[in-house]
Amino acid sequence: MKVSEIRLMPAEEIRTRLLDAKKEYMNLRFQAVSGQLTDTSKLKEARRSIARFETILNEKLLEKEVEGEA
Repeated sequence: MKVSEIRLMPAEEIRTRLLDAKKEYMNLRFQAVSGQLTDTSKLKEARRSIARFETILNEKLLEKEVEGEA
């Protein structure tokens, strides 16, 4: 998912997607440990998508704080 698409989402949907991405990452880790995961690049992709969601969510929260102070 592109960053521009994530920025258009409301904060609640980003939180939902973040939880889903974390669950997916955990499943991939279990598969890697048990030897079932053949494409290990999926682990890297999952970590990066989690980071994207968290970064944009934090940006949105900071925007709300700044708007509240102004």
